[in-house]
Amino acid sequence: MITLEQILHIFQQGIDDYHRFDNVDHPLENPYEEASIEGYLYNKVWIDTVQWHLEDLIRDPHIDPVEALALKRRIDRSNQDRTDLVEQIDEYFWMLFHNVEPLPTATLNTESPAWALDRLSILQLKLYHMKAEASRLEAEASHRAACEAKLQVLQQQNTDLSIAIAQLLESYQRGEKVMRVYKQMKMYNDPNLNPVLYGQQP
Repeated sequence: MITLEQILHIFQQGIDDYHRFDNVDHPLENPYEEASIEGYLYNKVWIDTVQWHLEDLIRDPHIDPVEALALKRRIDRSNQDRTDLVEQIDEYFWMLFHNVEPLPTATLNTESPAWALDRLSILQLKLYHMKAEASRLEAEASHRAACEAKLQVLQQQNTDLSIAIAQLLESYQRGEKVMRVYKQMKMYNDPNLNPVLYGQQP
């Protein structure tokens, strides 16, 4: 089973790789086998990182409305890709744990392993960018100090979430948790489920 340390390394690797180019249009170059858990995780953090910067771009107060709409559509597609990848990652964990016999006292968890890792991926991005703000020399000292305080909170969150995910995976291994995989059933992108879309169909 992939370890949490390996997962964090892949997330940080993907973020660092993106920022070598810092371009939302730079093509993904996955250093891992595409259909492996490592490949899924690298794709995941790359999507998250690109989307982080798309969200920055769309908040430009001077953005052209046509460009903003194109960005919004791109963010929607990115969200769907992100959801699909989370479900692929959950399939990996389901294959690992579905044969584990649950204990009579086994409980369910409020979120699956992959959705917890989704939060961990986003948290790595928050850490990366808050570190940059805390050390931005042209910013006011008060700004850097405020960002440093926020960074300390994020670092504690990172420690806590990492421990919690590791404990969750161990609980699945011991049969203390029941593994479930739930599809997100996104409706707004589905032309058969979104009334605005199927209302326009001939």
